[in-house]
Amino acid sequence: MPALESNTRIAVIGAGAMGSGIAQVAAQAGHPVFLHDQREGAAEAGRAGIARQLQRRVDKGKMSQQALDDIVGRIHPVAALEEVAEAGLVIEAIVEDLDIKRALLSRLEALCTDDTILATNTSSLSVTALGAGMKHPERLVGMHFFNPAPLMALVEVVRGLATDPTVAETVHATASRWGKKPVYATSTPGFIVNRVARPFYAESLRLLQEQAADAATLDALMREAGQFRMGAFELTDLIGHDVNYAVTCSVFNAYYQDPRFLPSLIQQELVAAGRLGRKSGQGFYRYGEDDERPQPQTEAMRESRASTVIVEGDLGPAGALTERLRAAGLTVIERAGKGQIRFGQAVLALTDGRMATERAATEGCHNLVLFDLAFDYASATRLAIAAADQASPEAIDDACALLQRAGFAVSRVADRPGLVVMRTVAMLANEAADAHLHGVATAADIDLAMQAGLNYPDGPLRWSDRLGSHRVFTVLSHLQRSYGEDRYRPSLLLRKNVFANKGLHHE
Repeated sequence: MPALESNTRIAVIGAGAMGSGIAQVAAQAGHPVFLHDQREGAAEAGRAGIARQLQRRVDKGKMSQQALDDIVGRIHPVAALEEVAEAGLVIEAIVEDLDIKRALLSRLEALCTDDTILATNTSSLSVTALGAGMKHPERLVGMHFFNPAPLMALVEVVRGLATDPTVAETVHATASRWGKKPVYATSTPGFIVNRVARPFYAESLRLLQEQAADAATLDALMREAGQFRMGAFELTDLIGHDVNYAVTCSVFNAYYQDPRFLPSLIQQELVAAGRLGRKSGQGFYRYGEDDERPQPQTEAMRESRASTVIVEGDLGPAGALTERLRAAGLTVIERAGKGQIRFGQAVLALTDGRMATERAATEGCHNLVLFDLAFDYASATRLAIAAADQASPEAIDDACALLQRAGFAVSRVADRPGLVVMRTVAMLANEAADAHLHGVATAADIDLAMQAGLNYPDGPLRWSDRLGSHRVFTVLSHLQRSYGEDRYRPSLLLRKNVFANKGLHHE
């Protein structure tokens, strides 16, 4: 279906930060926009706020004054809901309350023309449930923008059980015309992003609870090894723990307390204490004028008498380490083996989801030091290691010295299954695989949503394919065995693809 024409009237109900942002997006695309809010003066304040935001762009030379005037001139605050009756698309962006939204949608359905598309910007409520009270629920579709709407590219186009496919297609095409990156999703708890992203927060929170490392170190590893824009703790501080915790609880309860979505006791305590993050001045970090961010734990520089590195077998996704070690001036000898590195007394291997102590005992390799996943070993600046309890201090020193020679800042974490980045990426891929299996979205749309909506360095399904389905499946299986919990059960789709020897993007 084609996008709505630029002269089509767009109405936005709710002039808060999200509603005003959506109004700005539509006005920038050339539409006349009617902005309504039941609070007196709120719509006018919303338009004034848009003007202030755009004025900053004018002041920086990124926009002309004429362009600002044109955009703001297309936005018309309206006092009565009846004034939006002729709109071709009405987007509600009011409070996240099922009954209040239902009442508004029923009023809009009665006021608007028969061909008006009604869209809800809900981030957590069922589009099917919202449409259940309507006479014509086929005209309702989810149009979930991300905050701030003018800057964030992603729009989840959510189809309820009754949504007319042509309505969803029109909204998808319109969002694309507005310069967004729309994806289709079915109306399931969390849609794509708020569901698939849960492990990103959950695994760091669990590692913190298990005292694997402090928050600053875990965040640094996710940034500097995983190449995520932010770590889980700085991101939840930014989002607000009340908001993030509420979403986790909502998804957890919506999936009948599936342990994959289990909320964190640590985050519950932060919310109870009113430590909500940046907006309250304290979360995992403090945000006062004189407060400095704690530094990640970094191993002191080590020296080693060894100068020759023996690479035994295929290092898999860590293959770039070989050239990086050569570039550091080390002599590298390659020979057959099971995918590990020998240097001095240390034997280094990429984590497979087991604890180093367990793996050392099972494989009879006492000086085992495991290293974590990196998005790109050629450019990563930090790497986590975990040593087996059996490893000698000299072996740990040699492992640190080797990675430091290669240019890594080394963070030693407590010996926990899957380390930090590997277990998080495996769990993200697993949740994305289940979402795909259950028809929430296509593999391509899931990956696009996670990159456009949360700035992930790669889509979790594509990342899984690069690692190999068998490796991800093995990590998850070892995590499940280590914890004895259903939380880490591998997705049925991932399991099937291991035996089919194919990736998730082949589905």
